[in-house]
Amino acid sequence: MTACSVGACYVAWESIVTISLARWPPSAGTCGAIRAWAVHRAPLSALARTWRAVWEVGERHTLLDGASALIAAGMTGFAVDREHVSIVHRSRVAPVEGVQIHKLIRRVPDEAATVGVPHVRPALACVRAAHWAVSDRQAALLLVMPVQQRLVTGAQLLEAVALNPGRNRRALIARLVGDIADGSHSLGELDVVAALRRRGLPEPSRQVLRRGPQGVVYLDICFDEVNLVVEVDGAGHWQGLAQATDDLRQNEVSIGGRTVLRVSLIGWRLNPEAYIEQIARAYWSRR
Repeated sequence: MTACSVGACYVAWESIVTISLARWPPSAGTCGAIRAWAVHRAPLSALARTWRAVWEVGERHTLLDGASALIAAGMTGFAVDREHVSIVHRSRVAPVEGVQIHKLIRRVPDEAATVGVPHVRPALACVRAAHWAVSDRQAALLLVMPVQQRLVTGAQLLEAVALNPGRNRRALIARLVGDIADGSHSLGELDVVAALRRRGLPEPSRQVLRRGPQGVVYLDICFDEVNLVVEVDGAGHWQGLAQATDDLRQNEVSIGGRTVLRVSLIGWRLNPEAYIEQIARAYWSRR
């Protein structure tokens, strides 16, 4: 039984949608594909749309990729307006309605997942999704969400970037993945302090130790003369109980009379000027 017929049986067995399949003979110089027809009038399910994309582009050489692959792997909270698939650039295929076809110079070894609809493994799909995103903000979202949802790790993203440097926003993606993989945010703190120094703010204290009911805490950036604290949230801020711990720390500092501003390191990479403006305004308004 071919991979395609397995997929057809799977879709029918799950009662997600019944699809009639017919081999679509290749025209001169193009790869063969399968034409799929729904035998009902209801909209295709999300799973059926992904199988259709793979079949009609050509199941022998096509994988779901980018955001579509991430959704197939279990990512939630993000929707695509068309299915994204990848093929090797030598493959000649006809356009398929509702499918965005991306051509790759070559495949990465073992890049295909081994279960479900044919799709690229999540880490590599993350990086490609970021390269293909419509904006820097969407690129960051597609790198962050799979890590938050435990589909990939920072180390896997670093490896995927090395394997697939891509063409678009290469520097931004490298910085974002480095921040995510680091888990800590010491380098981010240095970037923030340097930017504030260029803005004309005085040198702050860093990693200031404070004792409170929750024990010893370290405040990232402190302007003691105006009771202003800046907390830089790196990738570790999203994991486990880190958010709850940070909330308690911020509450305790605020009770002590200090103003606390938060800087998401991912947000900083996208729009540092907005954070610099807020911090500078908070500082000078207290002088």
